[in-house]
Amino acid sequence: QVRVVESGGGLVQAGGSLRLSCAAIGSIFRCNAMGWYRQATGKQRELVATKSRSGTTNYADSVRDRFTISTDNAKNTAFLQMNSLKSEDTAIYFCNAVCTIRDGIVTNTYWGQGTQVAVSS
Repeated sequence: QVRVVESGGGLVQAGGSLRLSCAAIGSIFRCNAMGWYRQATGKQRELVATKSRSGTTNYADSVRDRFTISTDNAKNTAFLQMNSLKSEDTAIYFCNAVCTIRDGIVTNTYWGQGTQVAVSS
């Protein structure tokens, strides 16, 4: 069994910073990619940033140059440093982990329950 746990959300003023943390926990052989998605009220969930085990990153245009994703492959953890936050960044942020379980064969996508980020203007 694999769980994904996020932390670090909160309320911040526009222009401020927050750092989100995520850990994939359980019977994991390795995580092949980890990422962050967000869902604002009344909108669909959208990609924020992802990073593969080999280090390839992908960012949404709206956060490029403001947000930075980092990962620790040995610990199956991911972080999202968010700077210069804007009101439109307000959303629930979900961590996503694509991990191979201990049998070394089965790979699944796991989601955390989300952490709220609110940016006041």
